[in-house]
Amino acid sequence: MLKSFFAKIYARQIAKKVNKWVNDPVKSQEKVFQNLISKAKHTAFGKDHQFDQISSYTDFKKRIPVRDYEDLKDYVERIKNGEKDILWKGSPSYFAKTSGTTSGAKYIPITNESMQYQVAAAKEALLLYIANTGNAGFVNGKMIFLQGSPVLDTSSIVKTGRLSGIVAHFVPSYLQKNRMPSWETNCIDDWETKLDAIIKETIVEDMRLISGIPSWVQMYFEKLQEKEGKKVGEIFPNFNLFVYGGVNYEPYRQKMEDLVGEKIDSIELFPASEGFFAYQDTNYDNKNSKKKDGMLLLLDHGIFYEFIPADDFFDKNPTRISLKDVKVGINYVLILSTNAGLWAYNIGDTVEFTSIKPYRIIVTGRIKHYISAFGEHVIAKEVESALQEIVQGTTIKINEFTVAPQVNPPAGELPYHEWFVEFETEPDDIPAFAEKIDQAMQNQNAYYFDLLDGNILQTLKISKVVKNGFQNYMKSVGKLGGQNKIPRLADNRKIVDKLKVK
Repeated sequence: MLKSFFAKIYARQIAKKVNKWVNDPVKSQEKVFQNLISKAKHTAFGKDHQFDQISSYTDFKKRIPVRDYEDLKDYVERIKNGEKDILWKGSPSYFAKTSGTTSGAKYIPITNESMQYQVAAAKEALLLYIANTGNAGFVNGKMIFLQGSPVLDTSSIVKTGRLSGIVAHFVPSYLQKNRMPSWETNCIDDWETKLDAIIKETIVEDMRLISGIPSWVQMYFEKLQEKEGKKVGEIFPNFNLFVYGGVNYEPYRQKMEDLVGEKIDSIELFPASEGFFAYQDTNYDNKNSKKKDGMLLLLDHGIFYEFIPADDFFDKNPTRISLKDVKVGINYVLILSTNAGLWAYNIGDTVEFTSIKPYRIIVTGRIKHYISAFGEHVIAKEVESALQEIVQGTTIKINEFTVAPQVNPPAGELPYHEWFVEFETEPDDIPAFAEKIDQAMQNQNAYYFDLLDGNILQTLKISKVVKNGFQNYMKSVGKLGGQNKIPRLADNRKIVDKLKVK
């Protein structure tokens, strides 16, 4: 096919371009840093923080403190009121609306420059896959991107929407004929109605690439199987590439492979409203499930990265470093400065480097999504790894799970971590299964081990969530579908107290 032939040629060109900055990473980041400071000197933020006196990273740290959305909100409000040259030159092209915690909705600016890199990164991820594997067959068939509605709010000066909806406006013309679902279906706001329409459109097509957050793709696969009584791989015999992001795929992998009926290649992405940070560039077939290659950190895509060790983050003066000083195996809070006008911005994600030649990362969780009710500092990566370790090689299948502390147990009992699990196929002995997971947790987290060893905590307990319990919860809070996902763990019981258990 002509499309796949030319895709391979283009892929080789892109691979050469990527290798240039991969082979000179620190210099690439320094170039991005200087460019950001230079272009923002005359903005309101640049003047407030004396950008004209910044010539080094040391200067930058002295003048720009780490901030979150609350600290940036006054600048965003000025943009919303029509002022220009506030965080970045001119006005942003869009606001990506996301859910906030203390501030309600957050409005993350997206500029022409930042959107160009968002699109380029997604394109690079697919082209590098072609360059590295030689597999380009997916470009000859249909591709589906499960995403939010592309309908934008145009009532204000700056158009506003969900990131995935905004990105839908930038699908390259050469992919438009291959892209599913139709624009009309994509504009349906209600997730369940939209899913039914997507199935109706795609079930008769030659689907080859499917992309989305694993939990929502899983729903799509389950509905397909329910309708046809076949594995997804039988319905779409040429389906050979799954592209995902947003959550760790490992807890979903076994169930997804069962739904498809075979193992297929996959590409992990790390996009967010604040930027596109990384993509998988190796080990696409996942044959070595224990090998964690991680994703290639994008170092010349308009983002300057800083890192704070997660263990130090809540200290008065935490360690704050640039790329050249990071180490493998340390859990870092990711801090960004971008060509959309975010400066030393904490997006809340934590990452760990698996390699520094090249710089590859895995996402370990959220700095606010952890359990430390008793000083244990348990993070998402640990609970996901523990569960995966015990489930692997068994017939146990899990649809979804989350973890919360039980600090007020029945009289006479010690506190414990409570795991809320929706099983597809459950173990024969739940208490024994819980003990195995608990041992895996102790092996990973010395603080957790010490708390059990010192009789501060008892071993974890599992509560079985009813079928579709997590979906029903997400629906009840208006977050069914799109980019929304269940936090793997929390330091409170706000979510789990609303889950229906058996």
